[in-house]
Amino acid sequence: MAQDTSNTMTRLQTLQTTVKWYHVEFKAEILLDTYSTMLCDQSIILAMNSSFVDPLLQFESQLRITELSFKKAFSLPTLNTVKSIGKNPEEIRDLQSLYENIFNVYEDTLIILVSKDFYKIQILKEMVTWMSENNQYLQERVMMVITKVLIFASKRVKKYINALLLPSYKDQTKRGETIRHQCVQNDQGEEQVPSSSSEAKFALGKDKSGKSQRKNVGQPSIDAPCLGLLAAELSLLCSHEDPLITQQAITGMNYVLKIAMHQKSKLVKRKSSMASDRETSNPKEITSDFELLSKTMQGDRNKIAQSVGQTLLPHLLSDFVWTLLRKLFSSNKESALEAAFLLNLTLEYHAQKITTVSKIVDNIYEQLYGNFSHPMNVVLLRVISLLTRAFPKKVIFQLMEFPVPADNALLLMWQAASADSSVAPQVLKTILSILKGKPVEMEETLIERRRFSLDATNMMPVAASQALCTFLPVKSYKKVVAKLFPEFLMALMLQLFYCSQLLKDTAQNRSIYVRDGLKVLLNSSGLKEVDDALEKKNFWDQFSQVMDHQYGIHLIAKTLSECNFPQFPETLHYVYKVAVEGPRRSEDSIVTIIFFAELENVCNLLLPVLDAFLSKEYTVVIRAMLTLRNILSKLDKTIYSTVCTRIASSYCPLMDHVNSDIQCMAIRHFGELLLDMSHYKRMLNHVIIGSLVPLLLFLESNETRIVNACRYTLTICFSQLKWSISHLLKEENYCFESVVLSICNNLLSSYESYITDLISGTLGFLWSSRTFLKKGATILVGYLGKSGAHLLLKEEIDVMIEVIERVARDEDPVVKLLAEKTRKIFREIAYRIASSTIKQTFRRWAMMFHTKKLKLIYDLANITSLEESIPEDFTEVKPEDNLGNVAEEKAEYLFQEKRVSFAS
Repeated sequence: MAQDTSNTMTRLQTLQTTVKWYHVEFKAEILLDTYSTMLCDQSIILAMNSSFVDPLLQFESQLRITELSFKKAFSLPTLNTVKSIGKNPEEIRDLQSLYENIFNVYEDTLIILVSKDFYKIQILKEMVTWMSENNQYLQERVMMVITKVLIFASKRVKKYINALLLPSYKDQTKRGETIRHQCVQNDQGEEQVPSSSSEAKFALGKDKSGKSQRKNVGQPSIDAPCLGLLAAELSLLCSHEDPLITQQAITGMNYVLKIAMHQKSKLVKRKSSMASDRETSNPKEITSDFELLSKTMQGDRNKIAQSVGQTLLPHLLSDFVWTLLRKLFSSNKESALEAAFLLNLTLEYHAQKITTVSKIVDNIYEQLYGNFSHPMNVVLLRVISLLTRAFPKKVIFQLMEFPVPADNALLLMWQAASADSSVAPQVLKTILSILKGKPVEMEETLIERRRFSLDATNMMPVAASQALCTFLPVKSYKKVVAKLFPEFLMALMLQLFYCSQLLKDTAQNRSIYVRDGLKVLLNSSGLKEVDDALEKKNFWDQFSQVMDHQYGIHLIAKTLSECNFPQFPETLHYVYKVAVEGPRRSEDSIVTIIFFAELENVCNLLLPVLDAFLSKEYTVVIRAMLTLRNILSKLDKTIYSTVCTRIASSYCPLMDHVNSDIQCMAIRHFGELLLDMSHYKRMLNHVIIGSLVPLLLFLESNETRIVNACRYTLTICFSQLKWSISHLLKEENYCFESVVLSICNNLLSSYESYITDLISGTLGFLWSSRTFLKKGATILVGYLGKSGAHLLLKEEIDVMIEVIERVARDEDPVVKLLAEKTRKIFREIAYRIASSTIKQTFRRWAMMFHTKKLKLIYDLANITSLEESIPEDFTEVKPEDNLGNVAEEKAEYLFQEKRVSFAS
């Protein structure tokens, strides 16, 4: 009986409970309907999450269902309204519990999605967007859910980073194995992550072939491509009028930056682990940073901009900026204004990190073009200024890609780009590089760099001509304009030619842009006098007519010369530089030649050409020598004589150039210069004597053209010096030693004072890797030493003996024999030198009045014939005399000091 009574009471209680819920259901049908919808949607979403659906389709489907759930849940009445439905505290409590469970289910769904696929945190960004579409949504509730999901995501990332920082990789592996066994199987036998576990370590993915494969999420991905977009949306809410929403937005923003910071630490860890396996980092340092961050960014736009720029990776920061840029034209004026402030501050601090400059510039042009009077255009132009400061070349190049003529929107963008004087050099040099291009011509390098095409042909040079009218008058650009004046002038001359010849049919008035650019260049460079002079000659009016381009270029060059413009030297230097380096196109040569025709002071023009002789580019040196010969062939002899010594001296270093083309040309051109200046012999005699060493030594070259060039020039040299030994250079009479002997005898009779200089010049060739130069230098230094023995000091002879000692150790047997004879010559000279300074002086005076001609010393022809008869085990036998002994292993720097002393 007691049992029956108990059962009766239990049934009664159950009935009462049922009746109670039906009563609540009747009063709050909308809550039950919403709750059941949440559960149903959650089941569908999670079922998709464990399926083999393509990830993209899966996410799109889940996002669509999540949006429907969002609209259903967050369009409910407020909690206070729901509470008012209940008639007693118990009903109120039950209604509140049901109400909270609705949002808990939605929140749990998001957490499960993020726990398995971290990139699905993008749903939070979409939630902010949905929330802003209708003010009737429970915005505070939305922000609370977003914040809770971000807290979970932050903890998950932190846990991942801590696992990554474990000292032993084996510990991570064991941990992954343990969790692997926690996986359960569904009805189809597939592994499935328990929805209740946020520590799931496995996920399903696909390989390249499309087959499903299991991914070990013991090392899950924490990449969130949408992080920049989410940060932008939350940053705008950090100044919301509702303080509760503001607080939630700041908290959420804090966790977004925390996730971003962990992502950066992951990249750093990857790099550092490659350098050192033992390197670790301290997770506490990261958390301490965020504690400080949360205290300092309370509604402070400046702090938000700095924190975002410092924390987000470049591609995420670019998304952040892009989102703010799009928000400028939002219908919500408060949001647009807040976006403007944050956008300006972010680019002020971190514009150099942006990776989507081209996309931003294109969008700004479209906005300006479509709505020219919008109040936010000022902000857009400020963005152009900041991006130009960070990426001057990239921005300017893109601004030149827009159609010609420039419309009002593009003109405003040009003005904005010229606002920052710190990048004036880069801006003007970029415009200049474009201005040097040829309209209509589609170069490969240009096609690759063009991001979009607004014209079937390349009109960027024409656009650059028009842009000069905006950039050149800027006061802060004045110094840079002055420095680049010659280049701008020549570039505009080329554009004058192109526009008048190539664009006659395709562009009726495009030469006007060149005219305007040229006028602005003259006035910005302080040459208003030239502008006025051209105006008097009716030059500017002829631009609108069909004008002969050569006449126009000639008139400009002539007017500049007549006005004695102060940039004359720099302009001439640049013109000759273009001529020497070689024009890019034939049209460049026409402009250069016309300018040359109007130049008066040719002597000043030769300096840049001679400077080009020192270039490391072989083609530049060759072009310089050819250009110089063309100029000298037409130059007045009187003017020629004033520069011939400088020119002749410039040829000498090239006579032993490593490039045989340059060497051969320099030797021949030197001879031609001597012929040109045959009436000014005495001016060049000292240069001729100085050139004898390379000319003599390369008579033994293996290249026939160099030998012939040396013979040609030596014949001219002997004629200029009035030495009757030219017959020795003919093929039938030629003997290297005889030529050297004859030259040394002539030096003794008329140019004795040059012998020591010639010895110094010959010593350098003893170190050559080419055998013929070592042989010739050994012979030449021997004869020069013999002929100038009375001019040498004991210290100088010691240096020469040391040099010859080194050459005597050469592997070539002929070089060894020649070095032995040369060493013997210098030791005999050293032996004859008395220690007394008085005796040395007396000996020199005696030799000045009694010169004895030299005789053959080496008999090189017989030595060469005996070369094959020298045994392989030939060893050097050193004389036993005590004169001139030097240590074989002296330090190299001591020898160099002696040589320098001797040369001086």
